[in-house]
Amino acid sequence: MNIQLFSTGGTFDKVYYDALSDFQIGEPMAGEILREAAVTFAFKLESLLKKDSLELNDDDRALVRNKVAACPARHIVIIHGTDTMTQTAEVLQDIPGKVIIFTGAMQPARMRSSDAAFNLGVAIGALQCLTDGVYIAMSGRIFEAGKVQKNRAAGCFEPANG
Repeated sequence: MNIQLFSTGGTFDKVYYDALSDFQIGEPMAGEILREAAVTFAFKLESLLKKDSLELNDDDRALVRNKVAACPARHIVIIHGTDTMTQTAEVLQDIPGKVIIFTGAMQPARMRSSDAAFNLGVAIGALQCLTDGVYIAMSGRIFEAGKVQKNRAAGCFEPANG
């Protein structure tokens, strides 16, 4: 199985510099996580953007959509900031013939107590079992795009109301 990973930045790849939470988006961490896990499948990783998801705009979402639509791989993971991943996921819903899973992290992958590696692992596992469509892998669950929301107060993703 060949997996294409696209990174847009977000907390997953953040590097913090001081106690005032000054940060930059660093190099994508997904490849390092997968290599450390000694995965036995082929993957490619491409950094599309290095932005906090609150900074993403319609042009950025169009870039993600165009890259995914043109990608020859059927299995795609998109590393994305958690604040707007649901919005970007909805933009990709009508791309046929692909299993697309968004994931991210509440704490940067570079931190010891991060959910990044777990979320990426859940996304990779689900990618191998799901039918074509767009999904979000967060909080130990898989959600269909358009049917999930981030609960900031609880620090997790949950089914969307209504």
